[in-house]
Amino acid sequence: MNLRLIAKYIGVFSIAIGLMMTPSMAWALYFREWGPLTALFKALLLSCGIGLVLSWVGRSASEVFRQRDALALVGFTWLWASALGALPFLFGGVAGPVDAFFESTSGITTTGSSILTDIEAVAKSLLFWRSFTHWLGGMGIIVLFIAVLPYLGAGGKQLFRSESSGPDPRGLAPRIKDTAVILYKIYLGLTLAQTIALMLAGMSFYDALCHTFGTLATGGFSPRQASVAAFDSVAVELIIVFFMIAGATSFALYFAVLRGQWKAPWKDTEWRIFVIVLALCVGIVALNLLWGTWAKPEVRVTYTPLGALRYSLFQVTSISTTTGFATADFDAWPYLSRMIMLLLMIVGGSAGSTSGGLKVVRVVMLAKMAYWRLEQTFRPKTVRAIRISGQVIDQTVLESAYGFFVVYLLWFAGGCLFMSALGLPLDTAVSSIAA
Repeated sequence: MNLRLIAKYIGVFSIAIGLMMTPSMAWALYFREWGPLTALFKALLLSCGIGLVLSWVGRSASEVFRQRDALALVGFTWLWASALGALPFLFGGVAGPVDAFFESTSGITTTGSSILTDIEAVAKSLLFWRSFTHWLGGMGIIVLFIAVLPYLGAGGKQLFRSESSGPDPRGLAPRIKDTAVILYKIYLGLTLAQTIALMLAGMSFYDALCHTFGTLATGGFSPRQASVAAFDSVAVELIIVFFMIAGATSFALYFAVLRGQWKAPWKDTEWRIFVIVLALCVGIVALNLLWGTWAKPEVRVTYTPLGALRYSLFQVTSISTTTGFATADFDAWPYLSRMIMLLLMIVGGSAGSTSGGLKVVRVVMLAKMAYWRLEQTFRPKTVRAIRISGQVIDQTVLESAYGFFVVYLLWFAGGCLFMSALGLPLDTAVSSIAA
C-alpha cells in the first residue's frame, strides 16, 4: 500500500476541511458568538496544520495509485473527516471527545442521529457547521475533492469508483473529474433552489440554509429542537418533501433531463418503483393513522383525513429517503405504520443519490434473481437475462449486489445483537442499527 501517497492526499483533504469551516465563522461573526468563533478558528488552524504536515510527509510519494490505495483512502478520509469535523464541537464545549466524534460522524455520513438534548442551546454558528457537515457528506467528500483537485488524475477515477454508491458507478462524462463537476453543479443548483423556496415560504436565510443542507443530503439535522415541526407550515413541509425526493433520486437522471431526455425518470425502473412504493405507503399509513391501533394509545392524536395525509406524506418521505426530519412523534403511531417506515428506511432511495439504505435497484435485482431461481426450479431449460430499465445486467454486477446484501445482513444482525447486549429493547436496537 502506498502510505506516503495516502498521507499526501489526506493532508490535502485536511486543509480543505479546515477551510470549509470559514462559512461557520462568518455566521459566528454575524451572531456575535465570540467563543464559538474562537473554537472554529482553532479547529481551522489545527486541521490546516495537520494537513500541511501530512502533505510534507507525502511530498516524494510515488504517484502509482492502485485500487487498494483508493479503497484505503476512502475509508481513512471518512474517519479523518469525522475526526476533524468534531473539533469545533470539542473546542466549543458542546460535547466531549467521544460525543463530538459521534455528532460529526453522524453529520458527515448523513445518518442524522444526535447526542444533543437541547439543540437550541448550542451556538447557531456551531449548529450551522453541524448542518454543513451533512451537505459535505451528502454527495461524498471524495467526489467533492475530485471535482476541485484536478491533479488527482488517474487516481481520481479509482476514487470515484470506490466512493460511488450503487451497483454501476459509471461516469456521466468521459473524464471522471468532469463527472464530479457535473454532479456538484446539479447539487449546487438544487441547494440554491430549495433555499430560495424555503425563504419564500417564510424561513430566515439561516434556517433555510440549514434545512436545505439536511434535506438534499438526506441527513435530517435541524437547528430547531422540534425539527421541521417548529415551523408548523404546510408550505415548508411540501417544499422539503419535494426536495427530499429530489435528494433520493439518482443524479444521473438530472443529467439526462438537462440533456433534453425529459422522460428519463419514468423510463428508469428504479425511480418508478421508488415513487410508486412511496405513494402506496403514504396512503396506507394515512389510513392506518385514522383507523389503526396506536402503539401508545395514551398520546393518540385524532387526525382529520387531510391531517393524516399531511403527516403521513412528510414522515413516510422523510424515513424512506433516510432523511429523518420529523413533524410528529411517529414512535406512538400504529405498529403497522412503524413497521412500514422501518422497512422503507432499510431499502432507502436510488443508487447514485444522497440517500442511504440498500438502494431500490439492489432490492429489484435481488427480487428478480429470486424469481429467476424459482422459475428455474420448474423450468430448468429456461435461460433468462435479468434486465433493469431495458438493459441486461452483467453477472458481475448481480454477484456484487448479492454480496453487498449478504454483508449488509451480517452487519445488521451483528449490530442488533451488540445493541441488545448493551441492554436496549428489541425495537430500539433494530431501529438504531437500521438508521
